[in-house]
Amino acid sequence: MTIESQDDIDGVMNAGRIVAKVRDTMLSTVQPGMTTAELDELGGALLESLGANSAPRVTYNFPGATCISINEQAAHGIPGKRIIQAGDVVNIDVSAEFEGYFADTGATIVVPPVTKLKARLCHATQSALKHALAEARAGSPINRIGKAIQRTAKSHGFKTIKNLAGHGIGRSLHEEPEGIVSYFDRHDTRRLRFGQVIAIEPFLSTKSTSVTEAEDGWTLVGHPANLSAQYEHTIIVTRGAPIVATRSEACG
Repeated sequence: MTIESQDDIDGVMNAGRIVAKVRDTMLSTVQPGMTTAELDELGGALLESLGANSAPRVTYNFPGATCISINEQAAHGIPGKRIIQAGDVVNIDVSAEFEGYFADTGATIVVPPVTKLKARLCHATQSALKHALAEARAGSPINRIGKAIQRTAKSHGFKTIKNLAGHGIGRSLHEEPEGIVSYFDRHDTRRLRFGQVIAIEPFLSTKSTSVTEAEDGWTLVGHPANLSAQYEHTIIVTRGAPIVATRSEACG
């Protein structure tokens, strides 16, 4: 969507604050021995208490309130019986609808003990998001976002997952512009417009450059030994630095 009024700004920001709160609460709750279903139940209950609806559930009938992906799973992991283990790389992706507006966010945490590789993967992905945000301003080519992500990944010795991408958001979960990829696409001539609402989400990985759908019909997985991280913010495009709707102290 494109912002047309102060009500639109308030709507996106309110939805953003909710998903950021749920994201951070879930991140702080992750511990070995709990199942992804238990973690998701916490997120779902908090969304409900805040008056919001799970976006993947209402939009796609996703079998969970949030997406929780571990290790070889890159995205859209279904909460279930999987037990979180020490050393797991856990991604939590939270999107929700609140009073007609949508916001989407995600972050990755490593369950201790944390190896240097896993810490570096998370740091690099956070850095990729930071550099991507710096390119998100009105009039800027969309492919500069992917260029910044790819450059950051390469500088840290990681790959980007090419068939996962950010997207427009606002009045629905996925809107134009779709395909805000994590690599430089020289053929993409689109430019960002003032007031556009988009979700930027770099996916960095240790081995895989693409993911495939698992037998469950939802979870997207890479090489069995692959590890990936994702960080995501919903933003409003301005002529300068973007307005970040999903920022918090716990996830900058």
